[in-house]
Formats: sequence, structure tokens, C-alpha cells
Amino acid sequence: MSSSVSRRTFLALAGAVPFALRGSAASTTPPVGLELYTVRDALEKDLMGTVRAVAKMGYTLVEFYSPYYKWTPQEAGDVRKLLDELGMRCLSTHNSSDALAASGLQKAIDLNQAIGSKYIVMASPGEVAGADGWKAVADRLNAAAERLKPLGMAAGYHNHGPEWKAVDGKRPMDILADATTKNVALQLDIGTCVAAGADPVAWITANPGRIKSMHCKDWAPGKDYGVLFGQGVSPWPKIFAAAESTGGTEYYLIEQEQGPADEQLKRAEACLTNWKKMRG
Repeated sequence: MSSSVSRRTFLALAGAVPFALRGSAASTTPPVGLELYTVRDALEKDLMGTVRAVAKMGYTLVEFYSPYYKWTPQEAGDVRKLLDELGMRCLSTHNSSDALAASGLQKAIDLNQAIGSKYIVMASPGEVAGADGWKAVADRLNAAAERLKPLGMAAGYHNHGPEWKAVDGKRPMDILADATTKNVALQLDIGTCVAAGADPVAWITANPGRIKSMHCKDWAPGKDYGVLFGQGVSPWPKIFAAAESTGGTEYYLIEQEQGPADEQLKRAEACLTNWKKMRG
């Protein structure tokens, strides 16, 4: 009937409403999802089945990483149908530097729009030499952000360990933050930040409104990233307080990347259990 609204259309419209503007009865805590690199081996074997398993655990968001860039439009459409069926959303994707270059961005736009994702995040800048190299990365992010803004989308950058080590007297993370516009989101990976000896709370506070999402990956001396969320040394209560009062964080993504391949789904579920114990 012409007056009816399809489930897919309804979910798409609902997903477009900013979290802060939703009904007063809704929780003010940003939702939590799963960075699917956590279950990468299972995902490679059975993408659809793995996403279903993640939904069954209780996750409402997922983030796809770089292999998604090889999807055909049909495959992206099938993934969107599955997400809609499960009542899930994908708000961001992880990408190589090439996907945010002028020659590769349109494909990333098409795929991200197909699955309902807003943020196209650079998670691997490739080989970068010196401060000038990091400024060139910032230029690429700014150019992508300008192209994405009219589409209601945004570019982002996801840190790893090297970004916290000074280059020519300045940390690459500070170079990127200073040289990019506020249209470039800074997706903070907590685990690599803590492992490098940096202060995630100070970083969030220094970049108000730009930490749109966060990878809740934990770390502990002697165990590295082998610990589950909440079992490392990251100061989570202080991190969450800063993220929600200053950082502008819209959603969280749990990530757990070390351990036996056949335990990936089990670890993802255990991380969510720990999350609920900590955050209710």
C-alpha cells in the first residue's frame, strides 16, 4: 500500500536521527557495537552467519573492516538487508588510505551508503615518513571530508601505536589533530593509546567534540591485547566520562584481537558481558 513504510525505510530514517535528539526515555549512554575484526576468522568463513551470531549476543552495531571494500554493490545490498532484518546498524567502516584517495573514495561512498554507514575511517595510512608525511595524510583526510560533507557523511582517522611516538619533535596524532578540520572524526583506539603510554583521557579532553567513536580495546602489561574488555589497565570510568562530557562520542565499538581463532566469538560475547557489568 502507498501509505505503508517498509521496515528498511523506517530503520534507515531512524538511523539518521542523532542520538542526542531521540526520545527522552532513551538512555543517554551511547550504544555499543562490535568491531568485526574481533571475529575476523569466523567472518571470513561465513559473513552472514557471523553477523547473525553477533546480533544474537546482544550487539546492536557493527563496524566492517577493509575486506568490505572488495564487495560488489549486490553484496553490500545483501548485507544491508541482513542488518535491517536483525535491527542492527553499521555506522562506520575501516579503510586503507587508498579508499580515501580521490581515485578510490567514490567506491567507498557507494558501499558505505549501501550499508548505511556515515563514517569512512582511515585505519591504515600506509608508509609515512616524517612530519611532512603526516601532514600529507591530513591533507588527504581533509579533501575526503569536503567531498563527504554534502552527502551527510564524514571522514575519520583511527590510531594505532606509531601515531603516539614523536616524529620530528611532535606526535603524529597531534599533527593530524592540528592539521585536519573538525569534519574529520578522530576514532580513538584505547588499547594502542594505553600501550604506548599515552593518556586517553587527556587526548579526549584536548580534542572536544571530535572523538565520534571509540574502540574499546583493553591492554595489560605482559598480556598485551590478549585481555578481554574491562580486564586490562585502561581507566574506563574516566574514559567514558570524558568521552560523553567532552569528546562528543556517539557510539562505542568493542574490539578484542588476540587469542585462538576458534574462541573469537566466545571472546566477543564475554567482552559484552563485561561491558554490561560495568555500564549496566
